[in-house]
This record gives sequence, C-alpha cells and structure tokens, in this order.
Amino acid sequence: MTFKQKVLLHRSAAIVGKFLLYVVITAGAIAMIFPFAWMVSTSLKGRTNLFVYPPQLIPNWPWNWDNYKQVFVRLPMAMGFFNSAKIAVINTFGTLFSASMAAFGFAKLRFRFKNQLFLILLATMMIPGQVTLIPMFVWFKNFGWIDTHLPLIVPAILCNAYGVFLLRQFFITIPDSYAESAKIDGASYPTIFFRIMLPLCIPAMTTLGVFSFMNNWNNFLTPLIYLNSRLKFTIPLFLMAFQNGYTRNWNLLMAAATVSILPIVIIYIFAQRYFIEGVVLSGVKG
Repeated sequence: MTFKQKVLLHRSAAIVGKFLLYVVITAGAIAMIFPFAWMVSTSLKGRTNLFVYPPQLIPNWPWNWDNYKQVFVRLPMAMGFFNSAKIAVINTFGTLFSASMAAFGFAKLRFRFKNQLFLILLATMMIPGQVTLIPMFVWFKNFGWIDTHLPLIVPAILCNAYGVFLLRQFFITIPDSYAESAKIDGASYPTIFFRIMLPLCIPAMTTLGVFSFMNNWNNFLTPLIYLNSRLKFTIPLFLMAFQNGYTRNWNLLMAAATVSILPIVIIYIFAQRYFIEGVVLSGVKG
C-alpha cells in the first residue's frame, strides 16, 4: 500500500468515525428531547385525543390553548410561582454567599484541623436525607416553623456541602500569588474575598447558582412535609393536584409542567456559557 493510499484510508476512517459520532450524539439528543416534545404536545390536546391510536406527536388543529388558561383558573398557580420563585431565589443567593465564604476558607486560609473539618463536611453528603427527615421535622416543629417556608430556606443555605466542595475546587485553581500580593498592599481577607476572588469565580458561582435554583424549584418532598396551607404551596405541590388516586387530567398536568419548566430553561439559556465553563474548571483539580 502506497503512502497516498494510507493517507486516503486514514482520512476515510476519520470521516466515518466522525459520522458515527454525530449519529450517536444526534440519537442521544432525540432521546432526551422526545419526552419534552411529548409533554408540550399533550398539553395542546383535548381529553378525547390523549389516548388515540396511533399516538399523535403533533396534535390535531386547532390546538387546545385553553389548557394553559385552565391551569391558572383551577388552582392558584400564580401564587405557586411566587412561592417557588421566592424560595429558589433566596436559597440560591444565600447558598452562593455562605458556600463561597466557606470554600474560600478551606481553599486559601490556614487554620488547625482544616483538612479534617473538610472531610467531615464531605461526609455529610453521604448521609441520605431520609435519615435526618424525622429528627429535622421534630426540631422545626419545636421552633414553630411548620407550615412556613423557613424549613425550606434555612437548611438549604447553611447546609450545602456540595456547593462548598464545588467552589473550593475552583478556588484552588486560582494562584495564591493574587491573595499574597493583595495582602502586601494591605488588603484584609474580606477585601481579598469580595474584590479579588469572587470576580474570578463567576463561572463556578453561575454553575452552583443554576444547580441551586433547579433543585429548589423542583423540590417536592420537603414542601410536601412542611407545608399545609395551599397559599404557601410551591409549583411541584400544585402539579400533584392535577392527579389523584382515580383520575388524572393529563392535558392540564402537562400544560402546568410545561409552564413550570420555563424559568429553568430561560436561566440555563442565559447562563449556559458560564455553566459549562464552571463545570469544566471546577473539576480540573481536587
């Protein structure tokens, strides 16, 4: 085989390999998108067209936009959006503040038992939430926090070991010379943290912010346990109201689910660049 033939064979193999890679990626993308497409399609169908055979991915015209109106007429979904947004926003900013300060301390400061305390913090991530569910309920009941949003906010802000771990990994990648130069110029640790470190870790902060917002927006179990008043319900609890033990309003449920994911989709679209960069950089070293 001549050298030219070897080059052509190598190029052909590269083209075939790239083509197969694109086929696999496209198939995976379709598999991921299909449930969302089916959700939107079902939200535009009438009850008589939900279980027709063969199934219809594109509903018959005219589309039933009244399903989205009925979502807000039958239940106080606007109040659910407000409650979910309040909890998610407070928890996101609170988590970013508390986790970034703890991560900065574990990454850049020197104090006794630093590594041991960090290992203990990581060990809390291995404890299932079901184990602490009853003790925390009794604790919050003694505080008088039942049927309030405090049990959904305070633990999320003060007990985010994953957020501390994620930001610590990013802080480690920042050269120590930045902080040392600032200390030589007379900067205190709060100044170093707020004016030097935080601007440099915007990608990791964005990543943690997206994770935190998604987790709090989609949280179902904790509101189900602590909230009793309908006016304090979050979006996941209202979604549950469209189904009971005997019947399910699938078209209304899918319409409500479609509306509920819009804030997450919008946030991800605007934060996508920082999100991907933060995931990559925060996992480089550790």
